[in-house]
Amino acid sequence: MGRDVIIACDFSTKKAVMDFLDKFKEEKPFVKIGMELYYAEGPEIVREIKARGHKIFLDLKLHDIPNTVKKSMSVLSRLDVDMTNLHAAGTIAMMEAAIEGLTREDGTRPMLIAVTQLTSTSEDRMKNELLINAPIDETVMHYAKNAKIAGLDGVVCSPLEAGKVHDTCGKDFVTVTPGVRFADGEVGDQVRVMTPEQAKKIGSDYIVVGRPITAAEDPVAAYRRCVKEFVDYKGEI
Repeated sequence: MGRDVIIACDFSTKKAVMDFLDKFKEEKPFVKIGMELYYAEGPEIVREIKARGHKIFLDLKLHDIPNTVKKSMSVLSRLDVDMTNLHAAGTIAMMEAAIEGLTREDGTRPMLIAVTQLTSTSEDRMKNELLINAPIDETVMHYAKNAKIAGLDGVVCSPLEAGKVHDTCGKDFVTVTPGVRFADGEVGDQVRVMTPEQAKKIGSDYIVVGRPITAAEDPVAAYRRCVKEFVDYKGEI
C-alpha cells in the first residue's frame, strides 16, 4: 500500500484554490475538497481539479438515512473522485447502502472511508456533550470494526489511533489521518495531533495536511517537507 500526503484545500472560491494549485509546477498533489469549497463552487470544481491531473478526496462526511446516502453516493460516483467519506456513526446499514450507491455499473468505485471521531473531539467532550461514556479509543476501534464489516476501505482517524486500527482491522484497512502538524507549527483547533514522521512511524497510510501547507510562506516547500518526512522517511516503521 502506497503512502501519500493529501493537501486539504479548504478555500472558499475557485480562484483561491486554482491560484494555490498553480504554485505547483512539478508535482500534482493529492488534494482534499471539503464542504466549504464544494458548497461554494459545486461539482464543477471537482471536475476541473480532476482534469488538471490531481487525485481527489471529496470530504463531505455524509450522514443520513441509508436510502438518502445511497442515492447521494450514486451521484458522487459520477465525479470520478479517488476517495470519499461518511460518518461511521450512521450505522452499518447506512455504510452498506453507501457502498451500494457508490459502486458503478462496471463494478468500480472510489475508495470509501468512514470518519470515526473528528480530531477536534476530545474524550471530555464525548462524555459531557454527546453522552458517550466509553473511552474515545474504544469508540474509535468499534466504529472502525463496523466500517470493515460494512465493506468500507478504511477510516479517518487521529494519527494517534492509526496503529491500533491496523491491529484491529488489518494492515490493508486504510487509515487516513488529519491532525498532522510540523514539530515547529501551531496545532490550531485540533487537539489530537502528530508530526508527519510520527504519523508514518505509528501506521498512517495517508495524512491530510491543511494550514501547515496552504498557509505557509512557501506552500510548495512545505508540501515537499511533508512528503520528505512522511513518504520518503526511511527510519524504522
